[in-house]
Amino acid sequence: MSGLFLDVLTGKKSECPPPVWMMRQAGRYLAEYRETRSRAGSFLGLCGDPELASEVTLQPIWRFDFDAAIVFSDILTVVMALGHPVTFDEGPKLPPLASAEGLERDSVYWRQVLEPVYRTLALTRPRLAPEKALIGFAGAPWTLAVYTAGGGNDEQKAARLWAYRDLDGFQRLIDRLVDCVSQHLIWQLEAGADAVQIFDSWAGGLPPKLFERFVVKPTAAIVHNVRTAIPGAPIIGFPRGAGLAQLERYANTTGVDGISIDPSVAMDWAVERLGAVVQGNLDPLVLVVGGAALQEGVNDILTAAHGKPFIFNLGHGILKETPISHVQELVKLVRNAR
Repeated sequence: MSGLFLDVLTGKKSECPPPVWMMRQAGRYLAEYRETRSRAGSFLGLCGDPELASEVTLQPIWRFDFDAAIVFSDILTVVMALGHPVTFDEGPKLPPLASAEGLERDSVYWRQVLEPVYRTLALTRPRLAPEKALIGFAGAPWTLAVYTAGGGNDEQKAARLWAYRDLDGFQRLIDRLVDCVSQHLIWQLEAGADAVQIFDSWAGGLPPKLFERFVVKPTAAIVHNVRTAIPGAPIIGFPRGAGLAQLERYANTTGVDGISIDPSVAMDWAVERLGAVVQGNLDPLVLVVGGAALQEGVNDILTAAHGKPFIFNLGHGILKETPISHVQELVKLVRNAR
């Protein structure tokens, strides 16, 4: 399997125009997604129905002709596979976890819970044109630990307090998450994913020692585990909110092929300093506004990344209030770049 996205991510090409896709591109801004979700009955019902999940995975490709599709799922499926309860209303709800001791260790059980993701991938890959990439994903251990410890608000307070008060106990939670995330990514690649992305949505604001221990080292372990099982597997990391020194450390030591950056990072700095293919980083609010702000934002990024291996994306997920016409304009601007 090849195509522009994979060729750029794996270093075979440095193209202008670059490949383009968007995080959370299968979502509520699309009327067809809302209709499909209503048929599923709930968000978790949609995630658990491979036929419907495959449909929404493909909807952005049918409408916008992106260079990559990302499987419709959620990062918290791993937490569910570990036996910790998760519910969704407007957002995820999890009872705070106090110890890793009760988490499920049986990979047979993990597979059973996560099987809808692999079935979705297996259904979707044949429905995509060969040149379109299919991306699998998982949450990073630190971010999943933040959710299980008490949530991501208030500077990840619960997770950081746990790490400071009980370093060994918190490390056991991270280690369990490394094992499950690694296996989840391997199974996704075996099921049809061409590449995988690791979302560390709560990586920002960590002190250097915590960032090294709970973001960099677990990600490096996951990359090692995945590549041991599937040599050469293309992997993107997204340590959202990390500082510049932390981004460099992450990009240069974890082994990821690509690094997604948020809107706070200057693109010209990123393409020169990070030892990985850069992906990003338009502010999702610029896409909501559209017009001159969108044209300027896209042009600034393309100019800064020109001549470098680069994947155009947002700096975080697309927002539900984003007009369809603005997404169409973004794709046109990127595809017409010279």
